[in-house]
Parts: sequence; C-alpha cells; structure tokens
Amino acid sequence: MDHLTVTAPGAGQDAVLLEDVTVTLSAARTAVIGENGSGKSTLARAIAALVPAASGTVTVHGVDAEQDVKALRRILGMVFANPAAQSIMPTVREDVELTVKALRDDAGRKLAKDEVAGRVEAALAEHRLTELADRPCLSLSSGQAQRLAMCSVMVGQPQVVIADEPTSLLDGRHRRIVADRLLGGAGRGRFQLLLVTHDLELARDCDEAVWIHDGRLRAHGPAAQVVGEYERFLDQEFAGEAAGQPR
Repeated sequence: MDHLTVTAPGAGQDAVLLEDVTVTLSAARTAVIGENGSGKSTLARAIAALVPAASGTVTVHGVDAEQDVKALRRILGMVFANPAAQSIMPTVREDVELTVKALRDDAGRKLAKDEVAGRVEAALAEHRLTELADRPCLSLSSGQAQRLAMCSVMVGQPQVVIADEPTSLLDGRHRRIVADRLLGGAGRGRFQLLLVTHDLELARDCDEAVWIHDGRLRAHGPAAQVVGEYERFLDQEFAGEAAGQPR
C-alpha cells in the first residue's frame, strides 16, 4: 500500500476511513488489529478491491488492485466473518465445485470432469465436510458454514487469503479448526495470510502485525511486539475511563 486513502460519502464532506497508509506486508502471516471502527476491515476490503481508493495505490503480488481486478481475483481469496454471505450454490459439494470448475491447467484449459470431481472430494475431506457434502448450505451451523467458506476459497489455490474476523461467530471447537486451517500446518506455505481479528491470541500467532488506529497506521512489526503495544494502549484507555477521564 502506497499512500492509501479511502473515504465514504458524508453529510457536507466525505468521511475519511483510511488516511495515507503506506506499508509493505511481506510476511507469510500478518494480523491486522485495532478497535472497532478503526479501519481494519476497510484496509482488507481495499486490498481486495471491494472498496475504491480515494488516492494512493494497492499492489498485490505485482497486480494493481484497482486497475486489474480480474487478475486480482485469480490470486486472492477472502473469507468473511459471516460465512452465510459467501455460499451461493444449493449444496456444500456444489459450492466447492463452483470454484474448482473455474480453475485451469498449466496449458490454460478447463479441468477434466474426473479431475474436478477428485479435487472437490479431496477438498471436502481436508476441511472435514465429506459427511455434509449433500447438505443444503443454508442448513449449516456457523462453524460448518465457515469451514465451507474456507474450503471454497482455498480449493481455488489463491496466493493470498484475507480472513476478516473469521472466528467471531464460532464456538471454541470451530475456532480451533479455523485457526489450524489458516495459521497451522494446513495453511502454512500454501498462501500468504492477512488476518483481521480482535482475537489477540490468534494475532500473536502470526509472524507480523499492523495496528490500525483512527484510520491510520499506528504500528507495524513483529506480531508479539505490536500486539503488546496495543494491549498496553488498551490498558491505559481502560484505566483512564475507570478514573472518569474522557477518551
């Protein structure tokens, strides 16, 4: 990101959601942390070209995010907090199959039917969805739906995965499953991860972190260091509020 600024229409003048963010994220696993309304999700959506930049540029693995959205879609996948918004096919298998059918072999040809079927079944097994393969997507629990969302994204073999609060609606068991898929051995080395999260334990497990505060880049560095700075800030804010001081 180079001098990235994102705005939204407001009464009288535009509201600034992100202001002059310049940073290069090269680690395998990067956490994005900050308070509600700080601009974390806006940052993720700008990288994914889901919101336009008012000024500045975003480059993802050599692709200009705004100028070549088609190329960006080939290398980047996004997992949202609400997985129900991502499933567009009637059943679990069909949803995964939709992604696989869009893949091409090394010669640029569509995959053969037997290869499509093989990849779909392998992906379902990897994400513990085989027994749910013929279930309607709308019948899944939040945890099951999040596993499906990750499966449908990862089976497309993206170079970059952005996960925006992927554990916020999950119970403890599914949080562990999702964390393993994104941060553990299952995901390591297969894609670069950008994890937007309030879960500071997950953030600390990343390689680096960025802290967004009031739409600006507050800190960037090793995850443990940045998370520690953010926790000290929160402690100071809480102590001030407890003493009756205005924020």
